[in-house]
This record gives sequence, C-alpha cells and structure tokens, in this order.
Amino acid sequence: MNAKGKGSNAERELVHKFWAAKWACFRSAGSGSNQYPTPDLIAGNNLRKLAIEVKITAFDRQYFSIQEIDELGEFGKLFGAEPWVAVKFSKMEWIFLPIEDLEKTPKSYVLSKEVAERRGHKFEELIGKE
Repeated sequence: MNAKGKGSNAERELVHKFWAAKWACFRSAGSGSNQYPTPDLIAGNNLRKLAIEVKITAFDRQYFSIQEIDELGEFGKLFGAEPWVAVKFSKMEWIFLPIEDLEKTPKSYVLSKEVAERRGHKFEELIGKE
C-alpha cells in the first residue's frame, strides 16, 4: 500500500475511535491539497473541538512541515478548535500532542518517539476517559 493509502487508513481508524467514544469526527476533504488551512480530522463533543493533523510512521522521528503546523494553528484559531497532532509510531498506540509540544527546527517541526512517549497523550487521556 502506498503512503497516501496508509495515511487515509490511519485517519479512518481515528474517526472510528472518536465515534466509538461518543465524539463526532470527520475527515477533511482535500487536507494538504487545499488553498485554505485544512486539518486531517475535526473531532469534538459538546465541550471541546479538536483540529488534528495525522501521521503514521515506521521511523523513530516524524517530521511536519512548518507550513502544515502553522496552518493547523491558524485553522484552530479561526474555528475555535485546539490544534493537535496524532502520530502512530511502529509498534505503539496513537500518541497525541498539542502543536506547542513539537520541536521546531530551521526547516520543519519534529517529534521523536522518545518525546512522544514522555510528553504525548494516549487517546483516552485526550478525550478525558482515563
């Protein structure tokens, strides 16, 4: 399966997890290829709204372009949603972090597996069910 297909499947997996937890969630059409800031997922309940950029990787580091994180923050601000990233590293459960917890380098943002394990939130923590 190609990278785009793996990414789409990962997004769908999270959509199902949110709905199973009684949160509304949908995938954004054209995220990453739209002229407007568009997160991969929008999820929420009657208390919170989340804008989420989703990545799945077999490596120990996940990179995000400065543009995609800046646009995620911009969307969150305009929509009134919390901007988060969701990353699934190989052999790990989903990890969620607010964009402020990403390390900024001169050319990108990066999240290491080590930082994700230390600072990241599990799905249950994110939705307040732990």
